[in-house]
Amino acid sequence: MQIYITGKFFDKENAKISVFDHGFLFGDGIFEGMRSYNGKVFRLREHMIRLWNSAKALMIDIPMTIEEMESATYETLKINNIQDGYIRLIVTRGIGTLGLDAHLCKEPQVVIIADHLALYPKEFYETGLDIVTASTVRTNPAMVSPQIKSLNYLNNILAKIEGHLAGCVEVLMLNTKGEVAECSGDNIFVVSNGKLHTPPTEAGILEGITRQTVIEIAGEMGIPVREVPMTRYDIFAADECFLTGSAAELIPVVKLDGRPIGNGKPGTMTMKLLDRFHEETRK
Repeated sequence: MQIYITGKFFDKENAKISVFDHGFLFGDGIFEGMRSYNGKVFRLREHMIRLWNSAKALMIDIPMTIEEMESATYETLKINNIQDGYIRLIVTRGIGTLGLDAHLCKEPQVVIIADHLALYPKEFYETGLDIVTASTVRTNPAMVSPQIKSLNYLNNILAKIEGHLAGCVEVLMLNTKGEVAECSGDNIFVVSNGKLHTPPTEAGILEGITRQTVIEIAGEMGIPVREVPMTRYDIFAADECFLTGSAAELIPVVKLDGRPIGNGKPGTMTMKLLDRFHEETRK
């Protein structure tokens, strides 16, 4: 495996950054997770725009243009001979001191990793996920904007640990109001009376690229979509439920906290949207 680090490629064993990099010391950096299908990166420009917006919010000056980063992404896929894979794109603040002063970090680092990733076993897409509600509350958006896809994922990791202890691969996270926000790594949708519902930005969610793709696809299929505040009741009472994310794509959820959702099986609309999503990725 060859990993891109700020203009050069290194094999996996020699791909290193300094222990004084603020990305390592403080989680001071940003990232994007993307998928490639048949050698093409899905919604690449949308991911680039979100990365650049995150960088602006953190005042990190990415040392290349969007076009140069897109080219480096494809070069990383090519050198690793990956057609269908997962790409992790990372930008750190760069080398600084043990102090918090970000202005001492002069050279941001860019890392691009391309690999194969199967987030969930294939059978979960056929039978659906069981998830539980985490006691770890989603970070209040008034503290740090969830639109910044930062390297500090401790909030999500703590929730994910709870899921693991409960025997689940994913967990539901609520916000400080007790409303549904998102899962530890995915956005969430429910189907109720033929309509799609998903939490709004104000609930403290990251506006996922796959989430937006599903909203667009639903519009093309004539399915009404509402971005509205939700509670666990809305999931318990839903006809169907599914999650979206770059790595997960679109995956059905059939139980929350031991309670069946709908008939306890992946729903018809969910599977139609999944099929349509796969068509979109093959374009």
